[in-house]
Amino acid sequence: MHTKEDKIFQFIGHAVMIFLSFCAVVPMILLLMSSVTDNNTLISNGYSFIPEKFSLYAYEYIFKTGSAVIHAYGISILLTAAGTLLSLAVTTLLAYSLSKPGLPGRNFLSFYVFFTMLFSGGLVPTYMNYTNVFGLKNTFLALLIPGLVTNGFYILLMKSYFVSSIPGEITEAALIDGASEFQTFSRVALPLAKPIVATIGLFSGIGYWNDWQNGYIYLTKRTDLYSIQNLLNRMIQNIQYLSQNTANVRNADVGLASIPSVSIRMAMAVVGILPVVLIYPFIQSNFVKGITLGGVKG
Repeated sequence: MHTKEDKIFQFIGHAVMIFLSFCAVVPMILLLMSSVTDNNTLISNGYSFIPEKFSLYAYEYIFKTGSAVIHAYGISILLTAAGTLLSLAVTTLLAYSLSKPGLPGRNFLSFYVFFTMLFSGGLVPTYMNYTNVFGLKNTFLALLIPGLVTNGFYILLMKSYFVSSIPGEITEAALIDGASEFQTFSRVALPLAKPIVATIGLFSGIGYWNDWQNGYIYLTKRTDLYSIQNLLNRMIQNIQYLSQNTANVRNADVGLASIPSVSIRMAMAVVGILPVVLIYPFIQSNFVKGITLGGVKG
């Protein structure tokens, strides 16, 4: 039976969550409405939740090179899928190893992973290593590899989960029953760690999907390897260049008049985040399912 204090606590909790949800949803609605508002109307009247003049020209401008956009989407999907799977493989294997008390050099390895969270080599040494030593410039691996070696926080987070949330009695029982260490990891520890695996997988996937810096730095010639974020970034840079150099471009006033310079930014943001918004509800269900997985049975 709920007491009066419990009901008050639940009411306040629900009110706070509704307010936070409202704060998260309202900017998305404004972004979407601005992307379908006529560019000149948007410039003169500002942003509005109700388009005063409906227009899809910003999306038409983006998709007028349809094959390039579709190809960039394909690169992003492939990069996100491969990067997430490889990142989870590296993170879970290393975190499980570090969670074992008898691992030789465990403290040193844990400190080494933690140290990478405090200091980095910087952009210039990183660029020189990836291009001169590993030869990743203008390759698909230049988009994939950097994200695999910069996840020290994920490794320590998963290690803490293995140590604190998976009872040692379960893994010891599996080893006594004849399971190898890898079988114990894959059939016992990993299913019980589904909540943290889903969480880190979601973070890694979003990180790969939103990444534009690696493509901007390492893809100087292979524009066919541009992800959707790189392609949209290049498009907005071209528009900004034309806007800032009108006097130096012949017939620029005629061409710029047809470019949705403001609404296209909103449309690009929608195009970039739409797949994540659509997929997230299906991924989010894994959190609830993972929490209900087994534990120590009496």
